[in-house]
Amino acid sequence: MEVCMFFLYAMILLPGIGASMYQVESFLNHTAYLSCSFPNSQKTDIKDLRVFWQKGIEVVHEVYYGQEKHDNLSPKYKNRTKMDMDKWTLQLLNAEIVDEGLYKCIIQHRHKGSPKVIHTSECFLHIIANYSQPEITQLHTGELKPNEHLNLSCSSSGGYPEPKEMTWLISHENTTDRLTRHMDVLQDAVTKLYNVTSKLDIPVRMNTLTNISCLLHLGDQLGSLVSVPLGIEIKVKEMEQVKINFFGPLIAVIILITFIPGFVILKKNRNISYKGVSLAV
Repeated sequence: MEVCMFFLYAMILLPGIGASMYQVESFLNHTAYLSCSFPNSQKTDIKDLRVFWQKGIEVVHEVYYGQEKHDNLSPKYKNRTKMDMDKWTLQLLNAEIVDEGLYKCIIQHRHKGSPKVIHTSECFLHIIANYSQPEITQLHTGELKPNEHLNLSCSSSGGYPEPKEMTWLISHENTTDRLTRHMDVLQDAVTKLYNVTSKLDIPVRMNTLTNISCLLHLGDQLGSLVSVPLGIEIKVKEMEQVKINFFGPLIAVIILITFIPGFVILKKNRNISYKGVSLAV
């Protein structure tokens, strides 16, 4: 009944109360700090105040005229919250992904026997879980051969929130190309953490060192993660070079052997012809 009366007061009085809104971030399984931003310029005694923290219709924490009260708390927040009344800050222990969302701090003052809302503030809690360093894997088997395509996969796991995109960086000599490919996103049904994968299929230059990296973009506030570069260099085998160097002169010799006798015979015939003409004169 008491909680219902509180929501009734909130519905009637909150529209006339100026509420501040701010963002806060917390790492997964760490303590989140949510400030009520209450200046208490009147130096009101805590024993004359009721402080409620809500998330939707759930009561996260309650301080009832100076005493913490746990009867009306949502079960998932019991034994997970502490209130620092000097800083008017709520500590949410072991923050989980399901804790992400909008929280409201509502303060009532005991006024002539009935509580009156004197302050409200809103705080949106963002949960962050670190992604693993992106890792590049070669999908093909065996040794790469000239003119073949390179098939790669880049993956990162165990992160939150969902990343923006994954970019491939292809560097050779003094140039770098940026390629954006489709990113497969999978969210674990239990942990709510994300695993992401992107694939790349490109031709590789011969006799040129190619460095390939993938960049995972987490957002403007969280930055990016980059993989360890993968170096690829396909060279013409020495045996093939030997064949080229050997067969080139050999072909030239064969040509000479084939055509030189013809030139000799032709020259002899011409000499005989010239002699015959001379005798006839």
